[in-house]
Amino acid sequence: MAVLLKKLLQSVRSPAALGRPMGRREASLGTDPGAAVRVRFAPSPTGFLHLGGLRTALYNYIFAKKHQGSFLLRLEDTDQTRLVPGAAENIEDMLEWAGIPPDESPRRGGPAGPYQQSQRLELYAQATEALLESGAAYRCFCSPQRLELLKKEALRNHQTPRYDNRCRNLSQGQVAQKLAQGPKPAIRFRLEGEAPAFQDLVYGWNRHEVAHVEGDPVILKSDGFPTYHLACVVDDHHMGISHVLRGSEWLVSTSKHLLLYQALGWQPPRFAHLPLLLNRDGSKLSKRQGDIFVEHFAAADFLPNALLDIITNCGSGFAENQMGRTLPELITQFDLTRITCHSALLDLEKLPEFNRLHLCRLVSNETQRHQLVGKLQALVEETFGSQLQDREVLDPAYVERIILLRQGHICRLQDLVSPAHSYLWTRPAVGLAQLGTISEKVDVIAKRVLGLLEGPSTSLTQDVLNSELRKVSEGLEGTKHSTVMRLLRVALSGQLQGPPVAEMMVSLGAKEVRERIQKVLSS
Repeated sequence: MAVLLKKLLQSVRSPAALGRPMGRREASLGTDPGAAVRVRFAPSPTGFLHLGGLRTALYNYIFAKKHQGSFLLRLEDTDQTRLVPGAAENIEDMLEWAGIPPDESPRRGGPAGPYQQSQRLELYAQATEALLESGAAYRCFCSPQRLELLKKEALRNHQTPRYDNRCRNLSQGQVAQKLAQGPKPAIRFRLEGEAPAFQDLVYGWNRHEVAHVEGDPVILKSDGFPTYHLACVVDDHHMGISHVLRGSEWLVSTSKHLLLYQALGWQPPRFAHLPLLLNRDGSKLSKRQGDIFVEHFAAADFLPNALLDIITNCGSGFAENQMGRTLPELITQFDLTRITCHSALLDLEKLPEFNRLHLCRLVSNETQRHQLVGKLQALVEETFGSQLQDREVLDPAYVERIILLRQGHICRLQDLVSPAHSYLWTRPAVGLAQLGTISEKVDVIAKRVLGLLEGPSTSLTQDVLNSELRKVSEGLEGTKHSTVMRLLRVALSGQLQGPPVAEMMVSLGAKEVRERIQKVLSS
């Protein structure tokens, strides 16, 4: 036992050996100032990344970056029967899309790899052997049928199912006999003694007397794969994890994990259990909700910063609750000691407004605005393609003008290729007869508007146009200004609703406005 424990203890990599800078942490976090912060996001690839997982990953990421530490992605794929094809790739893809890529991961590699539990079986076997030799674990030969009967019996008696520890006290001779006779046994951890109290960085002091309410848990299945309880302890130790930030559903299991650390002679990390992310009505997020997967929001053209903003805005961990925070601002303002025990209620109906704010921030930055121009050009090509009568609408200067004029009015860039904005890219099919149903003075109105656009020195600003268009209306006896505006809107866009007519004219430009009006007059 001593040899195995020594081997396991020596194999753990110190933060310095892992090549990471030594991060400075507050005394309130209860860690040595000289030690490096190393955190991990450890999802199971049994489904694609959803908002709850993204939030856990984000809190780990911003905590690591605030303390100049490292953020690891570890895939807990030991339950081979539940793996979903493509889930492992999707998880890392979506972290990269969100702008919170791991420093170490299955894809990126790193000094503490491999980063998939299915590739770390030897480490679990070594830890299990050490626990067997010390008497902290034992072999269990109970069949699945017997365990199922125990479960049914407990439920029939309105009790919580638990293992009855039948194999705990088998003699060495009995164990040897069963090993020679039957299939490979599972390994169970012996829950004995008082569970250690621990100070959770969110929930405060905790102790769960697991031995009183649970049977001895399986830590290594008969197929050689570990259960979560053993795997997370072994991996967090060998990867030098300093802080475990995970969902509050694991709070009750932490005492069990601390007993494992104690039995192996290892120093545990600090724990911070994050309150749940719930729907606005307090119900749990469910993977059956199609709109909770991160790829749904990426495909729908929402900005990563908007998604990160809303899932932190609805929770805690910051001095102020404000909209519009970027990732660097989240890192700067984050304070682990400000996370409360209250669940975070997520209202996704507010996401478009969050996205509008972040889109405006991108537009205000010249470099990022030019990137938006390129994206919008691609969207126009993809949406309208052969319908484009004039490819001058793809001119960068024109596209940029549209973005600048419409910012604050749209929530997503792709809104600009919706049917409501199609007039910006294609000419509407509008005839003189259609306009005649709005006003009998189509010819007069059209010619007067064309007159506004004739002069070479015409300054086509919204303010000037609004003033001049009102003068046109005032010069038409018996015709309301609203009627003139409605007629011009239909002539220019083919639509009864939309942006102000003056903005439409500035967007399209004097030349295009003249051509559209002249086309209507000649129809």
